[in-house]
Amino acid sequence: MSGDLIDPAAGKLLRPAQLIDPAKLIYAYYAGVPDLSVATQRIHFGTSGHRGSAFHNAFNEAHIIAVAEAVCLHRKREGIDGPLFLGVDTHALSRPAFATALEVFVANDVETMIDADEGFTPTPVISHAILTYNRGRTAGLADGVVLTPSHNPPEDGGFKYNPPTGGPAGSDVTSWIEATANELLKAGIQNVRRVPYARARQSVHVHSHDYMDHYIGDLAGVIDMEVIAGSGLALGIDPLGGASVHYWPKIIDRYGLNGTVVEDMVDPTFGFMTADWDGKIRMDCSSPYAMTRLIGMRDRFDLAFGNDTDADRHGIVTRTGGLMTPNHFLAASIAYLIDHRPQWTPRCGIGKTMVSSSVIDRIAHRAGRPLVEVPVGFKWFVDGLYSGTLGFAGEESAGASLLRRDGLVWTTDKDGLALGLLAAEITARSGSDPNQAYDALTQEFGQFWYERIDAPAAPEQMDVLRRATADRISATELAGEPIEAKLTAAPAGGEPFGGIKIITAGGWFAARPSGTEPIYKLYAESFRSADHLRAIQRDAQTIVEGVFARGEAAGDHAH
Repeated sequence: MSGDLIDPAAGKLLRPAQLIDPAKLIYAYYAGVPDLSVATQRIHFGTSGHRGSAFHNAFNEAHIIAVAEAVCLHRKREGIDGPLFLGVDTHALSRPAFATALEVFVANDVETMIDADEGFTPTPVISHAILTYNRGRTAGLADGVVLTPSHNPPEDGGFKYNPPTGGPAGSDVTSWIEATANELLKAGIQNVRRVPYARARQSVHVHSHDYMDHYIGDLAGVIDMEVIAGSGLALGIDPLGGASVHYWPKIIDRYGLNGTVVEDMVDPTFGFMTADWDGKIRMDCSSPYAMTRLIGMRDRFDLAFGNDTDADRHGIVTRTGGLMTPNHFLAASIAYLIDHRPQWTPRCGIGKTMVSSSVIDRIAHRAGRPLVEVPVGFKWFVDGLYSGTLGFAGEESAGASLLRRDGLVWTTDKDGLALGLLAAEITARSGSDPNQAYDALTQEFGQFWYERIDAPAAPEQMDVLRRATADRISATELAGEPIEAKLTAAPAGGEPFGGIKIITAGGWFAARPSGTEPIYKLYAESFRSADHLRAIQRDAQTIVEGVFARGEAAGDHAH
């Protein structure tokens, strides 16, 4: 993160007056009426579902009524008639959205599975439940919904749909749900069937499911829990007030781990969180600012890790290096798994996004493993994990999943709990923490300098960047080196990237708009030096500004 973009409040607790008022937020959820002439108030499925704030009329009861009904219509269209696994995180808007969605699902006779204790449910647990239920079935398949905006600020809500393959829905599905839901909103949602929540909760279509026991009891199938327990490693775990908060004590007890949950507070204001780089509270476990508390405890534990609010992301803190860069942990994990999963087929591939470090390419090449490079968004990994052709899939934003130890599918959504435990397995078995494991890789492959910068962007600029084509990039050099490739599509499958990637012999940069916030993300990596990285970033910003200017002059944005 560039220093001039860092807010003075970053890494500090906010004052009470700066926190959200959950009661006002929930009132806005029910009282707010979206204006469909405003693009930001329509339903939009980004990289992981529809997200927004009720304060901005972007996530209101009307949105959830429409999206839930669109999911029901999608199920009928696709012949999905098994149960729907419904989960919820700790954001203030998640419970109201849960109630609204349940009212619609029950009215549509959808068999809906909710947590037996009416507790919080991590995203990977929903994926695991779908896949476990569907194993061996060819009909009556299950799917799922998670009410979560992931790591987004406390004022946001989110709605994610996972089809029977267990992971994030593909663009064909989300585009249909989005379009259908917006048509329902436009029509005034009068025709959407609902039943009152009290009646829905007592309906024969609603079933209690012990998510926690099923998931926790199966963890030994993906992680060597015995070696972790036997090592006696002192583990520190911070759920960041999210959906994993009640899972970690059960995991510790079930497997006899030497673990400590450093904070078990659940508070919808998230006032216990230190502010992120921009002064906003954001439960991003890959951010050193959001993870200030756990980083400060690093010397108390052999290894520490945290999860974001729906526990699909991981943040790894080591004594030897503090908070690991997500790319470094992905690389260390891949190298370890290639050597320690003998039941995985030798042709089991490695999945990475276009904005993840090139050190992953080197590791895959050395091992003779197929490398599958996709656009940003975990949906691109679902088929590979589901079929077992990808052993590990990860993205630079600290989200990843892996196969079971026997080579079969575990989850097809990101699993921050399993990845935290994988860090513990690496440490327990090898005697080196993941930071030390990455340092060993640099001895073989050399040093890589990588950084992501987030910068504000107007909606028109984000549209221009999203639709950019290679001919809009006039530059021929990057940081003094000839440009070798200008990509706007992924190497694997040729799917649109939704941004640009420029490659030279000594490094690369990529730029893409955020799917959930008014910013664009600039990723850069140098194989030369830190100074070379800065040169790439400077030239990259100039190139992106040129793309904005040419695109806006040509009117190349959505209206």
